[in-house]
Amino acid sequence: MSEGDTTDIPADTGSSPEIAQYDYDLPKELIAQQPLATRTDARLMVVDRARGTIDHHHVRDLPELISARDALVLNNTRVIPAKLVGYRTSTKGRWYGLFLEADEHGVARLLGKTRGALQPGETVTLQNRNGVDDSRLVLLARLAGGHWAARLETPEPWPQLLERVGRVPLPHYIHSDREDAREREIYQTVFAKHAGSVAAPTAGLHFTKDLLIYLNDMGVELCSVTLHVGIGTFRPVSVDKLDDHRMHAERGSISPETASRLRGVRERGGRVIAVGTTSVRVLETAARGGSIEAWQGETDVFIRPGHRFQAIDGLLTNFHLPRSTLLVLVRTFGGDELMREAYATAIRERYRFYSYGDAMLIL
Repeated sequence: MSEGDTTDIPADTGSSPEIAQYDYDLPKELIAQQPLATRTDARLMVVDRARGTIDHHHVRDLPELISARDALVLNNTRVIPAKLVGYRTSTKGRWYGLFLEADEHGVARLLGKTRGALQPGETVTLQNRNGVDDSRLVLLARLAGGHWAARLETPEPWPQLLERVGRVPLPHYIHSDREDAREREIYQTVFAKHAGSVAAPTAGLHFTKDLLIYLNDMGVELCSVTLHVGIGTFRPVSVDKLDDHRMHAERGSISPETASRLRGVRERGGRVIAVGTTSVRVLETAARGGSIEAWQGETDVFIRPGHRFQAIDGLLTNFHLPRSTLLVLVRTFGGDELMREAYATAIRERYRFYSYGDAMLIL
């Protein structure tokens, strides 16, 4: 499948669902602030769609819950230190930013937050992780969605600058006083390879190298795709009806070799199990023609009621924020009534939620 418009068009279901149907109340103490010391000790709720059952296990039990004929699809994107801290050079007012991407000319797209109104042509002095002035960026122009176009005053490449001054871009619901070096270690999957995300594909955080080796030795196909997670991951749906939501686009790819391996798994009677909603978005984009094919480009696929799943047979995922596109995806795949029951059970059983929390395996 070639690069192009990947907007998902659901089947006609009568009327568009409302985002209010995807709301729920979560006690704040269930929002995990750090992962468990041993990642595989995280709880794993197993939801069987055919039987309509909910069982309770741990991530370490995964080899007993899937078959050697199955495939696990991992998103190998790498989180970049995209959070920036500094001050407006002219006023000394504090400034916080989030680097999103840069083009081949070194012009970056970023978000910025400060007191007062920023103006094109202003400069921001960036500070390193020790609070020492480091370099300056120039705000070039306001862009849509509250974004800014900016460039550095020096010709230094953005990746090099971010490695020196950038911080881990933790989600707003995680309040950490850990050193940035420690956060970089724990907010990154062990299989991260291609830099480009401003958020971790958090279902992958449950895997250790030992678990992956064990799964590989038992015959499970471990396949990698790439989807660079963007800022849209943090944003709730702000419209009433799902059909009115404009999905953010994210860059990704799946190689011809991986696509072929996954088709082979299905031909042999195995299941394609996506690890995380980001892997789902790549796979479903790549399978728009009916089978999984190689793909590279941008996808703005919005998986919502009416979507016909072409690529996945199972999903390992974390518990997601209310009123989010991720929760919509999960309930679309798992079945609305069963997923409502699963979330209610998770709250009642005191599962840990969100990025550093527990997980769910939907089969």
